[in-house]
Amino acid sequence: MKRRILFSVFVFFALLVQAQKSFNLQYEAMYTLEYKNFNRPNAKSQLTTFILMMNDKESYFKSMNLYVEDSLKYYKKLKETGDPLTDYTTFAKYDCEYPENIGTTSGKIYVTGPIATAYISYDEPNNIEWKVVNEFKNIGNARCQKAVTAKYGRNWIAYFNPKIPFNFGPYKFNKLPGLIMELYDEKDDFHYKLYKLKKRNEICPFANMYKNIKPAKKEKVYQWRKNSYMERDYSKILENGDPEMVRKLNRTSRQNGELYNPIELSPY
Repeated sequence: MKRRILFSVFVFFALLVQAQKSFNLQYEAMYTLEYKNFNRPNAKSQLTTFILMMNDKESYFKSMNLYVEDSLKYYKKLKETGDPLTDYTTFAKYDCEYPENIGTTSGKIYVTGPIATAYISYDEPNNIEWKVVNEFKNIGNARCQKAVTAKYGRNWIAYFNPKIPFNFGPYKFNKLPGLIMELYDEKDDFHYKLYKLKKRNEICPFANMYKNIKPAKKEKVYQWRKNSYMERDYSKILENGDPEMVRKLNRTSRQNGELYNPIELSPY
């Protein structure tokens, strides 16, 4: 019986991963994110960008850097050479702070991403609840309405456009009667803004390029990421490095782990 259950779980995730390799794209929305990933005094925000692929039933959200890298890999315009220094220089320009691929349907949210040297996948119920507020503001030429929610250990404010009939938005946020144009938490540690919306009507064949994905429990993902800072040992990475420099790098890495400010402070 146990083997049957394990086999069923394996088949489910195999099918899930297969289904996520391509995406039926009708519209794409592009967002900026200003974020503070460490709780330092007077911390300055950093800036990155994301793409949200949508159709009328589901969406797919990923880093713009990762989207560009995956497209170049898929069309064989970007390849590993086998030379570590050359490959590091080539691929470093596509590095991103948030490399998760996030698929959203009406019932569930599916996430795949890297942890250390492996790739993991988990799902969670899509049960976000909003309170729509009778407040409005103009974003560009659009009159957008305010909504608030408490999710993932933070209080969030969103502005959505009821004239764009897609109930999706950045990251895992969705289920509003219109596309989310702006989203931020009350501390303004994470602030998404829509900067482009485009009609596409095509198949994106490289939505998820991660391979050898293993199922994981969401509750463990946050701790794994924090541990990646706390337990990183630069003496193993820089085998012939200056001992004092290695000590400083290890100390900085542990401090970063203690100050780590994830977008999700709680799993749900």
